[in-house]
Amino acid sequence: MLDVLIIGAGPVGLACALEAQRRGLRAAVVEKGALVNSLVGYPTNMEFFSTPELLEIGGYPFPVSHYKPLREDALDYYQRVASSEKLTLRLYEKVLALNGEQGDFTVTTDKDEIRTRNVVVATGFYDLPNPLDVPGEDLPTVSHYYKEPYQHATQNVVVIGAKNSSAKAALQLTRAGAKVTLLVRGPAVSDSVKYWIRPDLVNRIAEGRITAHFNTTITAIRPGAVDVRTPDGPLTIPTDFVYALTGYHPDEALLGRLGVEPDPADAARAPLFDPATHETTRPGLFVAGTVCGGRATSRWFIENGRHHAQLIAAHIATSLAVTQSA
Repeated sequence: MLDVLIIGAGPVGLACALEAQRRGLRAAVVEKGALVNSLVGYPTNMEFFSTPELLEIGGYPFPVSHYKPLREDALDYYQRVASSEKLTLRLYEKVLALNGEQGDFTVTTDKDEIRTRNVVVATGFYDLPNPLDVPGEDLPTVSHYYKEPYQHATQNVVVIGAKNSSAKAALQLTRAGAKVTLLVRGPAVSDSVKYWIRPDLVNRIAEGRITAHFNTTITAIRPGAVDVRTPDGPLTIPTDFVYALTGYHPDEALLGRLGVEPDPADAARAPLFDPATHETTRPGLFVAGTVCGGRATSRWFIENGRHHAQLIAAHIATSLAVTQSA
């Protein structure tokens, strides 16, 4: 019987596990993919917007030779923290259901049944892209994840979106020799794009290196072409590959099976939880990290989500101490 099982082996999930262990709790982490699986899926050599001290967990220093860490720096850092803390990790094991009640939960996975007194959900949001809901979205030439530009040299590439991921992808693809068309639903590149990225993109559009269509919606994706509706009428854009970087959302189906209740007053469907303890309406079930924001995925990041671990671990340790002394 575990004291706490953490679902999700991202930075916040790891922080929850190590804070629990430091309070004498028996903890384990279950993850359907790799260690820090979302970071594994990030673009090659992606630079974090945060400085390293804001990504640290458990008091472990995050030394890097440059101002902001890269994806590869973070992968190495979180692996070293997990190893140093000797965290119990159950990787490539998918959670299916949660039965029982606080003090005696059973978590069913695709490999086993795990008994635990408490459960923390730290599943993030990066695994489920926001769909375009247009014909052809499932073609093999369409991806919701951008890795690197080099395979697209000399090709026609459509990038959909106007925020940081789309901006960086469009710029990298252009500099790697791709012919990039940027499709934006709104009237301009988003003001939320980082201040050192947005002018670069705007200038590349102005000089004609990147073709951009604003106030534009996609109507269909076909082999070799994307059909769109622009303010000037319908348009067909020749393309070899499409990056639909339209954002991501939490696994609401899994959250529902676990018993995480969404806030009916929140348009983003954020979970109902006590902000002092992060316990949901199901006693013994907690939420941590970006999943706390529901579909508003910019509410919580590693920087502020990592602090949820201390609140949750302190509450569970106190509750178990009270129970055992009763």
